[in-house]
Amino acid sequence: MTYDVALLGAGITGSSLAFELSKYKLNVILIERENDVAMKTTKANSGIVHAGYDPLPGTKMARLNVEGCKLIHDLHPLLNFHYKQIGSLVIGSTDEDHRKIDTLYERGIQNGVPELRILKGKEEVHQMEPHLNEEIDYALYAPTCGVVSPWELALSLAETAVINGVEFASDHKVEDIIQDGEEYLIKTSKGDIRARYVVNCAGVFADDLYRIALKDKKDASFDITPCVGEYYLLDREEGNVANHVLFQCPNHLGKGVLVSPTVHGNLIVGPDASYDMPVKDYTGNTQKGLDFVRAASQRTIKNVNFRNNIRNFAGVRATIQGKDDFLIEESPYLKHFINFAGIKSPGLTSGPAFGKELVRMLEADGEKLEKKEEFKYYRLPDFFHELCMEEKQELIKKDSRYGQIICRCETVTEGEIVHAIHQPIPATTIDGVKRRTNAGMGRCQGGFCGPKVFEILKRELNLEFDEVYQDVTGSKVVVEKTKGEK
Repeated sequence: MTYDVALLGAGITGSSLAFELSKYKLNVILIERENDVAMKTTKANSGIVHAGYDPLPGTKMARLNVEGCKLIHDLHPLLNFHYKQIGSLVIGSTDEDHRKIDTLYERGIQNGVPELRILKGKEEVHQMEPHLNEEIDYALYAPTCGVVSPWELALSLAETAVINGVEFASDHKVEDIIQDGEEYLIKTSKGDIRARYVVNCAGVFADDLYRIALKDKKDASFDITPCVGEYYLLDREEGNVANHVLFQCPNHLGKGVLVSPTVHGNLIVGPDASYDMPVKDYTGNTQKGLDFVRAASQRTIKNVNFRNNIRNFAGVRATIQGKDDFLIEESPYLKHFINFAGIKSPGLTSGPAFGKELVRMLEADGEKLEKKEEFKYYRLPDFFHELCMEEKQELIKKDSRYGQIICRCETVTEGEIVHAIHQPIPATTIDGVKRRTNAGMGRCQGGFCGPKVFEILKRELNLEFDEVYQDVTGSKVVVEKTKGEK
């Protein structure tokens, strides 16, 4: 079988492309080197739905940011991922800050960002954010900014694609890409795949895959420079310190250290920006990076209690040095090979718009795309603890496992975990369950529920004890049986 389109990478970009293509009568395969969607950059970012005032006017980034922001707002009730439109403030206190904020406002107007306005004077700014440092007296207010669960967004898009006919090939590492007439032969760790179009959306590995496909023209490739950002995630006790997403004035490294509520009520602080990576997808934390984030955040709010930190993590952004835009184009050397590369911030926000962009590109290339008569949206289930008492009781009547609490911190039930394990793209690891249900996201970080989730996975998937993984394939939780175990 030859697929019409093969998508390489199942982060927010690949998931969004799969979602949009699944509306058409096309044979599509989504190929992912890991065992789940959203395993790299997508799962480890700020979770911000940017309004669109930051990108330079006229760029793909500006256009797709504004389009994606609206699409996320519209998709939320259809797919049921966690999302809140809480608005953002870019804050400042110096004359230089004021000038930068005025520039961002003008950019936003040119980019078509709705409802933007500038807050002038301490009284107006601090009325919206009482905990801001006293000297802050100027801000750009963007009401359309929001917060989202990034992995839920990607998962809901990918699962919708799957129930509408897209094939998801997990644990398929691409080893070679060969142009064979009008088709491409994609050699993976689990077999060969043929496709008419190849779309390279592999994040920090996009340049590597492009070089593989280019063969003797490797010098024609671009270079991805991974940029690591480190974060603090604080307990819900700190969630009310900020009402909006709070940005400092941007600099050459990005949008600066932000302080923001998360969609689940925690507080996130970060990131820094470091280019000194031992490997492309390195996501270790450093004392230097965390110290920088903590010190820089003091310019926004001084009374954040970092003793309520429950998790530190790092995410990797795929940057192309010297390019202030997404690289979205068909290769000039390989017909029907399309790159979606350099997808840094606002890549998460732009995600749903990427699918629209690919459709436009395919149609411009002469493809006659025909929409399906029927298209179904996959709605993520509500969290049990968010239901009213009547709804909880009804669920427990249907399935008593919803009456068994597995994760105390987040009030996650056995029924929710079992449901996640048996979905179109199933949770097959402890962290896969975590991303879908929040089991392990609380203050104890899985210390109580981890072993219970382990047992449920082992039972439901009929696995041996050493086949239950923490996250990536091979990340064993239990290595061997203890002495005397029968």
